[in-house]
Amino acid sequence: MPKPKQIDGFPNLVSLFYTRVDEGGDAPFLWHKADRAWVSQSWREVGDQVAALAHNLRALGLNDGDRVVLVAENRPEWLIADHGIMAAGCVTVPTYITNTERDHQHILDNSGARAVIVSTAKLARTVMPAALRAHVEFLIVMEDMRTAQQGDVRVLDWADQVKDGAAHVPAVLERASRIQRSDLACLIYTSGTGGAPRGVQQHHGAILHNVEGAGAVLEEDFGLGDEVFLSFLPLSHAYEHTGGQFLPVAVGAQIYYSEGLEKLVSNIEETSPTIMVVVPRLFEVIRARMLKAVEKQGKAANFLLRQALRVGQKDYEGTLTLWDKPMDAVVDKLFRPKIRARFGGRLKAMVSGGAPLNPEIGVFFHSLGLTMLQGYGQTESGPVISCNRPSVGLKMDTVGPPLKNTEVRIAEDGEILVRGELVMHGYWRNEAETARVLKDGWLHTGDIGEIDDKGRIKITDRKKDIIVNDKGDNVSPQRVEGMLTLQPEILQAMVYGDKRPHLVGIVVPDPEWVAEWAKAAGLPTDLALLKEHDSFRSAVRAAVDRVNADLSVIEKVRKIDFADEPFTIENEQMTPSMKIRRHVLKELYADRIAAMYKA
Repeated sequence: MPKPKQIDGFPNLVSLFYTRVDEGGDAPFLWHKADRAWVSQSWREVGDQVAALAHNLRALGLNDGDRVVLVAENRPEWLIADHGIMAAGCVTVPTYITNTERDHQHILDNSGARAVIVSTAKLARTVMPAALRAHVEFLIVMEDMRTAQQGDVRVLDWADQVKDGAAHVPAVLERASRIQRSDLACLIYTSGTGGAPRGVQQHHGAILHNVEGAGAVLEEDFGLGDEVFLSFLPLSHAYEHTGGQFLPVAVGAQIYYSEGLEKLVSNIEETSPTIMVVVPRLFEVIRARMLKAVEKQGKAANFLLRQALRVGQKDYEGTLTLWDKPMDAVVDKLFRPKIRARFGGRLKAMVSGGAPLNPEIGVFFHSLGLTMLQGYGQTESGPVISCNRPSVGLKMDTVGPPLKNTEVRIAEDGEILVRGELVMHGYWRNEAETARVLKDGWLHTGDIGEIDDKGRIKITDRKKDIIVNDKGDNVSPQRVEGMLTLQPEILQAMVYGDKRPHLVGIVVPDPEWVAEWAKAAGLPTDLALLKEHDSFRSAVRAAVDRVNADLSVIEKVRKIDFADEPFTIENEQMTPSMKIRRHVLKELYADRIAAMYKA
């Protein structure tokens, strides 16, 4: 598809999409793997399916503003469903496939969704009990459910909802002409400090503001051409939703849907993406694999890698000398092309977001000749606030300057505040939380930072306690800790998992339960001795497993260790208002936390 003529100024996401459909026509747009071969759908084919779904949603009786929950893996149908919902004048509610039935129940109840679109029969069975209790009227399943009714929920086949759509395109465009940038596009649920996920109201303008700003970065710093994106982060996450779906649409790119993390490396080589939207954890995995692969290739390859890292570090720091340039040239001829080939050979940039990037990882890939950018944002801001750009100067310990038309300032207490069209319209049905984070038009991010002399933002601390794991998922520690301490075996708990692949916990066993257990086991009640007994540890672990059964994948506590003493005000491990001092406990048990991740 040729470079789009316009990125800015669209009235809504539906108009943007159909403008690209007109420009793209029969050119390939969405790709997925079928029978070990990549299969494409054209812009026009996708546009017709979107129109069909929009028509059928209206025919079912859905009205402007009605919410439709979308539960599916990354696949072409995800984009078709999302755009079809909006083209019907409705609101998409993206939901993780890893959610528990209770999570689905909360989202369905809170959003008041009238319909659910789900990918597989297996997922439908997880969602259905919650849908029945929430009085959902329609369930559309992408794969055959072989049933037309469950309770009061009418089950419909996806294929029937997306066929013969060409005739409905004019009606969709007419309806789209009435959608404003300020109208609600989607509700994305994100965990809050109180534990219950909150629905972030992202309007059309917030997402358009994001793609306009990100598109300007791509065009001005890299140039736009025949762009290819590889989608593998969950589309229910705001980062992939905007950066991996709407940004490719805005720049007229093709989208390939990855087969999953285990096949990601081969998918990259097969699809030759030009832009990759990623999270730091992926870079860490790829870096580890690359080091192991090079290690097996002998002395010459290891020598070239060491030299690449040496001269790359100096190049990044701006200290590359004339004496270094011959070796830099050798590495550029003999080593870096092989690395680029493993990434498909056409990669312009990898954009990291969703969680903080270790600067060492950024410099590593820079040394190998791959451009890595780090972005910053949150669901409440569409989600991108800022992004590194080569034209300003890449500095891996910053998250770059704000996107265009985005105001950022630092409050007196150091908190980063953001204002602009990208800011959400508040939390759905949660005026108290909305008032807490939105004040005089400024979004209070909960992050502490500073702005350097080139306008780049540097995050120095987190004002809020939300855990952001290495994949960019938000987890409320208070929610998990609260569930742990409801168990009779556990008096207190502190969970940890920032920038990590999973949660671990430090727990204080309940003294009364300890006494009863020790008596039944015929053992002394000395906790220091009991901690060494496998049976005691297993009993506490069983309590954690009970809690894990009711938690989503990202919330599960994988390992635990025991605190040396209860958390009290006297030992300064609790505040006067009886809240745990998280930073104190993290420091106190840093070695044990590290050991749990190594074990």
